[in-house]
Amino acid sequence: MYEARPDPYCYADSDVLRNKAGLTKRDELEAFETAMTLARSQEPLPLGLLSVTHYRAIHRHLFQDVYDWAGRFRTVRLAKGQSAFCYPENIAREMRNLFIWLRQRQYIRERDARQFAREAARFLAELNAIHPFREGNGRTQLTFLAVVAYRAGHPLDFTRLDPARMLDAMIRSFRGDEAPLVAILERLAA
Repeated sequence: MYEARPDPYCYADSDVLRNKAGLTKRDELEAFETAMTLARSQEPLPLGLLSVTHYRAIHRHLFQDVYDWAGRFRTVRLAKGQSAFCYPENIAREMRNLFIWLRQRQYIRERDARQFAREAARFLAELNAIHPFREGNGRTQLTFLAVVAYRAGHPLDFTRLDPARMLDAMIRSFRGDEAPLVAILERLAA
């Protein structure tokens, strides 16, 4: 469970996010969010230059039916367990720096699968640590990474993805150990 207090994104006296459907029960919101984002994921994604603006457009596309703030950076501090994500006042700067890094590496193109996986893991780990949105970071990260991978000549096969292993790898990468994430991405790109 994410922790963010006080949280203007939630209904009063609740930890349920305000949403366009007016759902006030967490399980109902989760089902609605899953259905809406799945439907949007079947549509063509917004075109872009693999920039911060493009990243925000993908979040907006996926979550536009669920949240008014889709595509906008969060304004509250956020943590999961003992892991605090980037403070909101630093998100824009950190996103800009990360996407400059991606551009300087020519969007991880012209790499063999191993090198692609290493650099993609670094990008994904940093993006996760920034956690720019109040909700939907993981789905947006993987969707955007799929676009980067495709353009780099390493399309990802998500049928090979084990969600539990991926979550563990993301947690470990947050703590500085990117090796499990590299291994997963290398397998997905093979």
